[in-house]
Amino acid sequence: MTQAISQRDIEALWMPFTANRDFKKQPKTIVAAKGHYYQAADGRQLYDAFSGLWSCGLGHSHPKIVEAVQHQLTELDYAMAFQMGNDKAFALAGKLTEMAPAGFNHAFFTNSGSESVDTALKIALGYHRVKGEAQRTRLIGRERGYHGVNFGGISVGGIAANRQLFSANLINGVDHLSHTYNLEHAAFSRGQPEWGGHLADDLERLAALHGGANIAAVIVEPVAGSAGILPPPVGYLERLRELCTEHGILLIFDEVITAFGRVGANFAADRFGVMPDIITTAKGLTNSMIPMGAVLVRDEIYQTFMQGPDQAIEMFHGYTYSGHPVAAAAGLAALEVFHEEGIAAQAKALESGFETVLHSLDNHPMVKDVRTIGLMGAIELIPRDNAPGARGLEAHKACFWEQDLVIRNAMDTLQFAPFLNAKPDDLEKTVAAVKSVIDGLL
Repeated sequence: MTQAISQRDIEALWMPFTANRDFKKQPKTIVAAKGHYYQAADGRQLYDAFSGLWSCGLGHSHPKIVEAVQHQLTELDYAMAFQMGNDKAFALAGKLTEMAPAGFNHAFFTNSGSESVDTALKIALGYHRVKGEAQRTRLIGRERGYHGVNFGGISVGGIAANRQLFSANLINGVDHLSHTYNLEHAAFSRGQPEWGGHLADDLERLAALHGGANIAAVIVEPVAGSAGILPPPVGYLERLRELCTEHGILLIFDEVITAFGRVGANFAADRFGVMPDIITTAKGLTNSMIPMGAVLVRDEIYQTFMQGPDQAIEMFHGYTYSGHPVAAAAGLAALEVFHEEGIAAQAKALESGFETVLHSLDNHPMVKDVRTIGLMGAIELIPRDNAPGARGLEAHKACFWEQDLVIRNAMDTLQFAPFLNAKPDDLEKTVAAVKSVIDGLL
């Protein structure tokens, strides 16, 4: 049953990552979702071209996941995760590590990508301390990187707007690699840009500045997502791995977006053939039906913690909802669907067509750049003078109200994350609708 909402209700909600005053003048309200469509409060069916928030790649309300959640709620709603465990959490850890890259046989459950990142950073710092390398306290992120919104994540993150209000209290001992995006050399890239692999050598500069033996970890998104779909240049991730190994630094891949088929493989680590030491996940783990995340670690990292008396807690960290049984049931069902329906192969097969239709706008006079890799795409619009972000927001709203289409805008960059089992015709219709909108923008 649809919940009636009043203007007071709307005013009561402080919305995340939203221009609240602008939004509340004409609220865009969703009341239902099924398959590849949302239902708006006014009854319209809206095609979801962002599959949730990069996160519902199997389609909304997938019946197998719905059934698993409903059943679990009648069986076990919650169990404490400290000094106890539940059957679904153990089963999901087994399934998840089974599909992870070789050598990742241990998973720590969280409730979001932000928590996964902070957990990964704490594991990295703790690992070096347990090894007797307590001087390794420095963390390295990357400009334009997004790693969630907790203090650790925004400290290693490199999106200025996410940091500015809190800059006085971000964690100490953090530095940033230069970002990899260069419009002059890599505009309208299809997949990995040929230019830019050398930018990984910026880690050498930071190692020289801070001392490589003082750096605990480097964290990067294999493909930068929230900053506007920035694929890694050819050779970049390989060189970063090489330098981390050389200096004894842990390499963390933030795969909250890229895991579970988004780039046509189980993990971006698989697609690019580069193995990190720690992998963060969330979003697609449960197809976003129930919030959940996980941190995967190489066996050597886990075993390093397994010291001291057997009764001693090895790492003082965790959450009330770590491995929540209902979330774990959703995760088990989502991974079963992923494998049974061959989702990674479906996503890989869609990549070429998605690339073609999105890059059909390369020469549009309103378009500054188009970037694609896997089922991740961005159309960067030319910003208005003295009004950055205004044109992108207007396009987002016009798609919703005039084209029955949901996309995401980050400032003037329109972002796309098709369903992993999308229909090619729907991708073509999406781009046609977006073209119609930007044709009319001033």
